[in-house]
This record gives sequence, structure tokens and C-alpha cells, in this order.
Amino acid sequence: MSNALTHILSNECPICHKGKVFTDKSIFLTFGLPKMNEYCSHCNYKFQKEPGYFFGAMYVNYGLTVAQGIATYCIAQFFFEKNFDLRIIPIIAVVITLLTSFNLRFSRLAWIYMFKDYTK
Repeated sequence: MSNALTHILSNECPICHKGKVFTDKSIFLTFGLPKMNEYCSHCNYKFQKEPGYFFGAMYVNYGLTVAQGIATYCIAQFFFEKNFDLRIIPIIAVVITLLTSFNLRFSRLAWIYMFKDYTK
């Protein structure tokens, strides 16, 4: 599991681990919509199997965003006197907005890794 997570965070092809899934070198601190390569430059593996293949990655993205929102709330509540201060909401919104690009890339990579052929 940790080996797959390392490959996901390195933006590597799930088959050969040498090509890149996204045109960006890293999935961290990149802004804008992600541009995916259609095929791996090393092993010619097709990343998008069919139209709508990444609709399922939206569920991964949603779960990741909810977890980040909850983690942000748990950390931010220590800086306020009340348990639930309404000033925490903009903080959560800013964190989620800043992590949107990372979440999109990570969820697509996780989706590709979940459904790769492990028999080879």
C-alpha cells in the first residue's frame, strides 16, 4: 500500500512506474486544471479506458475533501473559544479551495491505481 501511495504521489504510470500520468512533473502546488497524458510515454498504457472513466474518481475526491474539511475543523477549533465558531467556516473554505487542484490529481491517480490489472 505504501509503495502504491509513493507512486501515486510521484505521478507515475501504474504499470511501468517510469512515465507520467499528468503533464505536470508533480501533483503538489500546481494550479489550474490538470492536463493528462492520453498514453504513457514509456509503456504506451492508456490512462482513460472509456468516456466517463473518471466519474468514479469524483467519489474519491469527495471523500478526500470531506476528510480535509474535518481535519481543518479539528485543528482550527483549538484557536477559538467556542466549540463551533462561525469564523471556522471561511478557514475550511480557504483550505478546501487551495487543495482542489491536488485533490483532483490525487483522486484520478488513485482511481487509475485501483482499477489497474494486478494479474501482470
